Amino acid sequence: QVHLVESGGGLVQPGGSLRLSCAASGSFFRINDMGWYRQAPGKERELVATITTGGRTNYADSAKGRFTISRDNAKNTVSVQMNSLKPEDTAVYYCRAALNTYSSGNYVYWGQGTQVTVSS
Repeated sequence: QVHLVESGGGLVQPGGSLRLSCAASGSFFRINDMGWYRQAPGKERELVATITTGGRTNYADSAKGRFTISRDNAKNTVSVQMNSLKPEDTAVYYCRAALNTYSSGNYVYWGQGTQVTVSS
């Protein structure tokens, strides 16, 4: 019914950049907040960045100044540009979307995740 497709993950050297994108498709009335979370082995899933429909952003302290989140409401996509990547950024990155379907209220959907590895 609703699925999120992520792209852009991969292997980069420290100091490099990646751009992750996520597209929502299926049957829904509207998308509310969208964002990115990440989870490293043995650690809890944590916030990277979120953005509201109106463009208000929120970043984890570790992401501020390096990552930039954006969205295209017409295309139902959200992206995060990640610059100056560090080894500690290595994790599986998950797209998150809170949306309203035609049969339910606000509901959270997650993507399958895309691996980001920062290594020399």
